[in-house]
Amino acid sequence: MDSDIIYQRIQTGILERRLLPGAKLAEERLAEVTGVSRTKIREVLARLAHEQIVTLIPNRGAFVSRPTVEEAREMFETRRLIEPPLVAKLCRQATPENIAVLRAHVDKERLARQQDDLRSIIRLSGEFHIHLVEMVSRGILTRVIRELTSLTCLIITLYDKPSAPACPQHEHSELVDLIEARDEQAAQQQMLSHLRHIEHTLNFDGELQGAPDFKTIFAA
Repeated sequence: MDSDIIYQRIQTGILERRLLPGAKLAEERLAEVTGVSRTKIREVLARLAHEQIVTLIPNRGAFVSRPTVEEAREMFETRRLIEPPLVAKLCRQATPENIAVLRAHVDKERLARQQDDLRSIIRLSGEFHIHLVEMVSRGILTRVIRELTSLTCLIITLYDKPSAPACPQHEHSELVDLIEARDEQAAQQQMLSHLRHIEHTLNFDGELQGAPDFKTIFAA
């Protein structure tokens, strides 16, 4: 299995709550289920650690990161600084094809909610924000938002109420309407409100824990 695929599967595992914060990513087990060397596994884990998605502890191994409340607050502050201007830029540049992609994605989110598919809801909610930045940037900003989105999903996994996912789908739909209308000011305000809403609906008093199912995550 290619290193990039392993990297993406771990990220998806986090987005879908198959890999919970604090879960141990044992090199030997990962090498066994992916069919690659432990050296290659270490390279993937080092890459994820550089992005703060994984924490490497000497003599103990690699673990899915467990952001603190303070780190969570800082994460949302960072996103509020970055994403509203990106949305304003998209208002100026969006093509009909971009709008169609975003509406199709919102439809997927709606279906996941109708089916009460929590894993897909979390993954799709994060991917919506990645779609937005990819439409205006293919460089550093895209990588940054991908990393922030993965970290945010870790935070949501830790602190969200399972019965009430923190990223409301209707707010995404309203944002697409504003982008299509090219209303930069309203779109920026909607993104700010959306990010604040996510943060304010989190419950910082509780955390989830669980053991990872690597066979499912890395199934062909």
